[in-house]
Amino acid sequence: MSSPVKVLYGFHAVGVRLKTAPTSILELYVDPSRRDARMRQFVERAQEANLRLIEADSLRLSRLCGSHGHQGVVARVDALAQAKTLDDLLDQLPADTVPLLLVLDGVTDPHNLGACLRVADGAGAHALIAPKDHAVGINATVAKVASGAAETVPYFMVTNLARTLNELKERSIWIIGTSDDAPQTLYQADLKGPTALVLGAEGAGMRQLTRKTCDALVSLPMRGAVESLNVSVASGICLYEAVRQRS
Repeated sequence: MSSPVKVLYGFHAVGVRLKTAPTSILELYVDPSRRDARMRQFVERAQEANLRLIEADSLRLSRLCGSHGHQGVVARVDALAQAKTLDDLLDQLPADTVPLLLVLDGVTDPHNLGACLRVADGAGAHALIAPKDHAVGINATVAKVASGAAETVPYFMVTNLARTLNELKERSIWIIGTSDDAPQTLYQADLKGPTALVLGAEGAGMRQLTRKTCDALVSLPMRGAVESLNVSVASGICLYEAVRQRS
């Protein structure tokens, strides 16, 4: 059975696939009216990978990817093979690896998910987890915003988030949720061990059952007038605090 075909668009998303798995690119479309240095460099890389370029105007590219933000580059690609389940992924980690997971509860905006994937990749998180009924799946918009991270960070949508968190606990992974009214701040938490950081949607936060399942709750200090941060910004702060402590 052949791999499912997906659409990537934008220089970052297509460029990462061109760098990491060029043979998986089935069709590569470019806008011939764009002749700037960025496009010229991209075309040179594609030609070095022996890919055939298909010229298409901006309207056709928009129809192919469902967005006007394609930057003149669209690709149809084979989906890359990843671990099929979260258990498979964790079982495959080297013995000396300390798991770092990002869990999103109630994040349904594709731009937020894309940004969270991008920061998860940057921080070296091993996976991103979300519930099937309160999340957005990987689509072309997510892949574009993620700038290639949708290709590198495993994304698992689970049927029952609370049950999944309890299963992570059985693996000795500490579940740390974020909440404005938490008794301690992020910087007081120990993130050096196996950790899953849980964040809810901006405003609503985590659902009550998710909150109850956490081993500990932490807050992000807010010194200004705003009451909350975008979930991708908060994810970056939390993940990189774990990176800082581990390094």
